[in-house]
Formats: sequence, C-alpha cells, structure tokens
Amino acid sequence: MRVPDGRAADLEAAAADHDRAIAAAGGVDLQILGIGTNGHIGFNEPTSSFASRTRIKTLAPRTRTDNARFFASPEEVPTHCLTQGLATILEARELLLVAQGERKADAVAAAVEGPLTSMWPASALQLHRRVSVVVDEAAATRLRLADYYRFTHEHKPRWQRP
Repeated sequence: MRVPDGRAADLEAAAADHDRAIAAAGGVDLQILGIGTNGHIGFNEPTSSFASRTRIKTLAPRTRTDNARFFASPEEVPTHCLTQGLATILEARELLLVAQGERKADAVAAAVEGPLTSMWPASALQLHRRVSVVVDEAAATRLRLADYYRFTHEHKPRWQRP
C-alpha cells in the first residue's frame, strides 16, 4: 500500500514521485475508495479535472467540516492535501467504492446514476470497466435502480461469482 507523502517538504515533487512509483510498480491492482458527501473521491473536489494526476488540492469547506472529527479542533483540519488525481485513480485495474450512511446517499446516487460531471467527481467511476460499489441500505436510499442492482447481484453469472 502506498499513499502520497503529504508531509514532504516539496509537495509537487512528492506528487510526481508518487505517480512514478505507481508506474514503476506496474500500476495499481485494486484502488479502494470512499466518497465524500459532495461526491469527492481521493479529495478530488467538485470541478476536479478528469485528467488530473497526483497533486496538491485545496479542500472544500464541506470536506473540512466532514473531516473535523479526526482532529482535536476544527482549526487543525488542513486546508490543502496531496491527492491522487482522477486520471491516476482511473488507471487502476479495478476500483472498489465503499460508502455507508444516509449522508452519502446523494453522492452515491450521483456517482452511479447521475450524469458524468466534474460537479460530482465520483461520477468519473462510470468511465472505468471494473468498478464494484458496496453500500449499506442507508447509502443506497437515493438509487433509483436499487431493486435492479439487487437483482443483478443475486443473478450474477457463474464467472462473476467469488
């Protein structure tokens, strides 16, 4: 497992090093992703380019608020981060998106069923050929085709079963 070095003295160099390390390793087999309430994946905030590579990104106020629980005080939540870009993420051979809770329902629905748009960065996952989305019932509440997804899961062909 490797993540970009967000504590490096030269963040631009650390971003480039991260992408080089991925290439040197032969790529990423499985990229595990969460999703923000605003539809970000890997801290690619709304309006992130689908062609973006690992880079420094300014966090949206909503993302900072949502992540404040990991810090002693809201003032300690970073304003910037080092993140894999959407193009970097989409190069992985397989993607797994995991989400839980009703707070993520709009973002999950936009990612899975919405239009392809930079306003919901996770919608870029629709461009990938091997994506698995694992959500609890609460995160699935806004999916219009939830019954169909359950049906397809129950009726997978033998070659798709574990």
